[in-house]
Amino acid sequence: MTSPATVPVTTASVERSRRITRIVPGREVMDGAGVRIQRLLTQDLQQRLDPFLLLDAFRSDDPQDYIAGFPDHPHRGFETITYMIQGRMRHRDSAGHEGLLDSGGVQWMTAGRGVIHSEMPEQADGRMEGFQLWLNLPARDKLTAPGYRDIAASEIPEFTTPDGARVRLVAGRSHGLQGAVLRPHTEPLYLDVHLPAGASYSQPLPPAHNAFLHVYRGAVSVAGDKGEDALEAGQLAILENDPAADGVSIAARPDQDSRLLLIAGRPLREPIVQHGPFVMNSAEEIRQAFADYRAGRFAR
Repeated sequence: MTSPATVPVTTASVERSRRITRIVPGREVMDGAGVRIQRLLTQDLQQRLDPFLLLDAFRSDDPQDYIAGFPDHPHRGFETITYMIQGRMRHRDSAGHEGLLDSGGVQWMTAGRGVIHSEMPEQADGRMEGFQLWLNLPARDKLTAPGYRDIAASEIPEFTTPDGARVRLVAGRSHGLQGAVLRPHTEPLYLDVHLPAGASYSQPLPPAHNAFLHVYRGAVSVAGDKGEDALEAGQLAILENDPAADGVSIAARPDQDSRLLLIAGRPLREPIVQHGPFVMNSAEEIRQAFADYRAGRFAR
């Protein structure tokens, strides 16, 4: 994996950190053609974590857990962000896009008015690890033309803080830097934070933005607390919406390195109606999505 050189930055100031309001354990499910994944952000949390709709984590050294991949399936009304920690995945879609997602890279797909795509592993052994996040589109953009972008590991900005935190900036702005992707309506912030043992990291957040974090290595505490605000690997933590808080402060335990995703965004505050691979604003729009799919209108 080729990564950009990290850039030293000054520590961002957070006067009052958000606290954890709820911890959600991952739930193992089967998806695609039989891929084992951990579903972390589920449909019942969509209103609470608006504009985010779903977060899946996949990690296995056993090819039988992932080799069948995700053959052709449709989407409409949102964006998918696939972040590969390790492994290789081939993307093809009905809009004519094709790309190879490699270790450290990101695939950002806008389903818009409708696309059929496949995501198939391009390896027969070794570890396959990563995440897929669904980001909602505002009502006015749900029927936009499909889009696709492959972002190589070398295109994702990285920075280090004086406390030793190393941060990969997938989307949004942080510490004076701009991420690989910006979205004006939902303003997503997507950080992959690497914390050496005992290190800390602070990230300013707009008070109105919904935010959560997922620890996938080690363990951390939020706002300096070691008790109820401790978070273990495999858990998702929803951060409170406190108008007096100006961000979040996170610390790794002193005995182990930790890695986590920190994700936040501006809520759309629009109706969310999901049926399988379609996310629209009304039941009638969902019925139309199925009708268009069956009629072949998702093809190029």
